[in-house]
Amino acid sequence: MPDAPEAYRRLAQELREVALLKSCASVLGWDEQTYLPIHGAEHRAQQLAMLSGMAHDRATSPKLAELLSVAETAVPADDSRESASVREARRRFDRATKLPRRLVEELSHCATLSQQAWVGAKKARDFQAFRPWLEKMVALKREEAQAIGGAVPYDALLDEYEPGASSAEIADVFARLRNELVPLVQAIQQSPVKVDTSILTRSYPVPAQREFSRRGATTIGFDFDAGRLDEAAHPFCSGIGPGDCRLTTRYDEHHFPGAFFGTLHEAGHGIYEQGLVKEDFGLPVGDSCSLGIHESQSRMWENLVGRSRPFWDHFFPLARKAFPEALGSASLDEFHTAINDVRPSWIRVEADEVTYNLHIMLRFELERPLIAGDLSPADLPGAWNDAFTNSFGMTPPHDALGCLQDVHWSAGLIGYFPTYSLGNMYAAQFFEQARKDIPDLDEQFRRGEFLALKTWLNRNIHERGMQYRASRLVELVTGKPLSAEPLLRHLKSRFGAIYKI
Repeated sequence: MPDAPEAYRRLAQELREVALLKSCASVLGWDEQTYLPIHGAEHRAQQLAMLSGMAHDRATSPKLAELLSVAETAVPADDSRESASVREARRRFDRATKLPRRLVEELSHCATLSQQAWVGAKKARDFQAFRPWLEKMVALKREEAQAIGGAVPYDALLDEYEPGASSAEIADVFARLRNELVPLVQAIQQSPVKVDTSILTRSYPVPAQREFSRRGATTIGFDFDAGRLDEAAHPFCSGIGPGDCRLTTRYDEHHFPGAFFGTLHEAGHGIYEQGLVKEDFGLPVGDSCSLGIHESQSRMWENLVGRSRPFWDHFFPLARKAFPEALGSASLDEFHTAINDVRPSWIRVEADEVTYNLHIMLRFELERPLIAGDLSPADLPGAWNDAFTNSFGMTPPHDALGCLQDVHWSAGLIGYFPTYSLGNMYAAQFFEQARKDIPDLDEQFRRGEFLALKTWLNRNIHERGMQYRASRLVELVTGKPLSAEPLLRHLKSRFGAIYKI
């Protein structure tokens, strides 16, 4: 039997080759969302399905099974990076072997065509045009959940994004969070302070937005020599591999926050991808810890940093120069208050910090019955509108502002949404600790200096990859288990000051 280093080396080589195949599919997936001609969708679906099948074969091969078994015997089960990679490789292998290649290929093929159908249906505000694809995707995801097994089908899908989490635990956390958020929203709505957001809907020429958004991403630490920024129907970040991270955003001449904060959000994801250990590409310790942890990075840069007063002490003079017509006569107070306005709104990605988690809870509450078979895809628009009215006190006027607004379900990303709210909680807890470790953080932001925070995140979160599960990582970094309290403290502090409550 080979010794531990040799056993690990052999396993690592096989895992890297699987990852290379998947990264090829990632490039094609990025291109599909950005530059693929409409009539190329069917061919792209076939390409991605074939690559997914090939990667699945390699990821479930007898060779990998043998290498994994040898490594499990040879590598000590401890807190080392090697042990973590073996542990997580086993989890991935066991999950993958439960899925037949046919299903993997069908999911990939359907996702490509479904996303294209979603883009058209959203533009046309026509749910019925998307309905057949949603029905097929939900059926495939139900089949996937059944193949993986477990008492709760939804948990089988959730585990792909947040290993070890359960829907019951998340439902409990969300209930506690809602109990605090609803009174806060009500107090803000009853506040005598009324925020004028018209400043954000003036003319912000798209070319200037492109340049300013790129400048923001660069300043907080995204490396454009190892990445790029393009446009897509729904913003996303794709970490192709070492030295290649793709961001996307979307522009609206009369809505400044969408592109700029969307870019900061995706740049937060990108900084995480660029902070992973390059030499460990393909290994679990060279991959992100979980999607909740990934979201903590994007939401931190977008909101805790990007909407803070110190951030705009530096950036507002630059914004006035970039958009003289819109901001030339505006004050920093007007602008900062406007970007932190709190009010119920239709679109999740444009929602304020306080109401954002209510958008996530709504989706979580619909996904579970969709997978359990208690909610038919055909009934989704009505169920969405009823839930939205109950949570926000208003009913979407059409499905593009309702159940068609997100790309996730068309792509089969069911179980993904809860990670956004987990990410908000992780972000607030990490940021509290960063403030303790870097006491002059606000002063650095006012000077346009963000390297200290980026380096802190690199060292404490990014470089660790999947060495620890998310719950353990939070305790290691902050000394405490995950709690909603840091997020609630942040929200009450920031918005209590703005709305004088």
